[in-house]
This record gives sequence, C-alpha cells and structure tokens, in this order.
Amino acid sequence: MRVRTHYRIRNTASTKIFNASGWIIITIITTVCLLPFILLISGSFSSDQAIRFYGYSILPREFSLEAYNVVFKYPEKVFRAYGVSIFITVTGTLCGLFLLTMTAYVISRKSFKYRNIISFYFYFTTLFNGGMVCTYIFYIRYLHLKDSFLALILPGMFNIFYLLIMRSFVAAIPQALIESAKIDGAGEFRIFVRIILPLLPSGLATIGLFMALEYWNDWYNAMLYINTNTKYPLQYMLYDLQMQAQALAQIASQVGIRVENLPTNSLKLAMAVVATGPIILLYPFVQKYFIKGVTIGSVKG
Repeated sequence: MRVRTHYRIRNTASTKIFNASGWIIITIITTVCLLPFILLISGSFSSDQAIRFYGYSILPREFSLEAYNVVFKYPEKVFRAYGVSIFITVTGTLCGLFLLTMTAYVISRKSFKYRNIISFYFYFTTLFNGGMVCTYIFYIRYLHLKDSFLALILPGMFNIFYLLIMRSFVAAIPQALIESAKIDGAGEFRIFVRIILPLLPSGLATIGLFMALEYWNDWYNAMLYINTNTKYPLQYMLYDLQMQAQALAQIASQVGIRVENLPTNSLKLAMAVVATGPIILLYPFVQKYFIKGVTIGSVKG
C-alpha cells in the first residue's frame, strides 16, 4: 500500500509538472504569435513621427488617430467598399463551394465512366495555363466583364487545389449511403443535396474559409477590371488610398513642401487593421470545423 501510494503521489507530481510546462510553452508561443498583431494595432494608433524616430512599440508612444482620420475621412466610401467586399466574398464563396463540392462528388464516383478523363483536364490546368494576357483578353473581349462584379467573382470561384481537398472529403463518405439512396429511388442531385452536403461541414468550413480569405484580400482583379470608384472592394480602395498618399508625399518632397500631417507608416498599419478586422472576428466561429478539416485523414482507424 505504501509503494502504491508513493507511486501515485509521484505520478500526480510529474503530471502537474508536465501540465505546467505545457502551459508555459503554449503561453510563450501564443505571446510570440500575438506580438505582431499587438505591434500592428499599437502602431496604427501612434503618430507617424513617433514611428519614424522610435520605431514600433507595444504601447503607442504618441497616441494619435490621424491615420484613422485619413482612412475614414469619407466614411461612406469606406462602408461602400466594405459592402462590395462582403457581397463578393459571400457570393463567390457560396457559389464556389457549391461548384467545387458538386465537381468533387462527380469525379469521386467510381461508377462515373469518364471521371479520370475529366479529372485530367482539371489537373492539367495546374501545370499549364494561358497566362495573364490571354486571361485578360478573354474576360474583356469575349465575356465582356469590364467594370463588372463578375470579374471579381469568377476568377476565384474554382480552384483545382481546393478541388483535390474537397475530393478527399467526399471520398471519405461511405459508398453504402449513396447506394442505399439510389435503391430508394433518389436521383444524383437529390443524393448530393440531401446526403453529401450535410456530411461535409468540416470540408465546407475549411475550403470556405480559404476561399473567403482569398476573396476578401483580393485587390489585383479590381485593379485590372474595375474602373468605377463605387465598385472598388475594400482592399483596392485602401491600396488606392495608400498610393495617393505616397504620391502626394513624394510630390511634396520634390517641390520642397513639408507635409507633416500626412501619415505614411501609421496609415499602412491602420489600413491593415481595417482590412483584417472582420476576418479575425469571423475565424472563432469556424475554428472547430477548420481544425477538424485540416486534420482529417491524419489518423485512420
């Protein structure tokens, strides 16, 4: 009894030491990961002169809202850009998920005769493509997508890498469920909507988060295809604002005019906070599905 009690005490002590060490290591790693975001937020509330002379710090040296005043000088413009980005992100993500999942379901069915041929055409595009010039001519001259929201939605709607991931999710579904539904008289589309989609919450959340991030951070397609200011997404609106501020500062320096009230460094940080805020708030709601989706297939049994 004494040996068993002594062993139990030692086991409890070692467990506590192990747990405490684990928490300390996790706390250090978390702090290191959060430090760039803290510096980002602190720098956005600092004056441009303080950043230029003292660098970045955890707490603002000279508290200033000048960068946010520049960003939100015309709030209706910012909120309109937010609306455009939200519309593009939601529409593109939902349509892309439906298209990717439906395609993955088709090419994962062993009963489909031409699934290997169709899969080859998809995978071939990952090795060879027409390039930017051909894509631009095709969108503008043949699809007539100049200055259209479709030019911001269509390019990111179908990603072959995401198709491969979604195919692995669909292939993990037992084929017996599909065969049972076919025996009961269900068609392919009904099987897809009523059986396949409800069994893919992890895959939909994982791929959906990736697609939403791409749509939200996209500014390059807006630069190529959008001419109207009211159709600018948030990222390109902030990019255009930054380019204007840099051009103004460069012109002022060339002619010998001092522009003291125009922030440059803090403006970049403030724009990063404005652009990444909604994504940071959205991530906790899909975190459990995202972790499950990333780790799927790592352990089999």
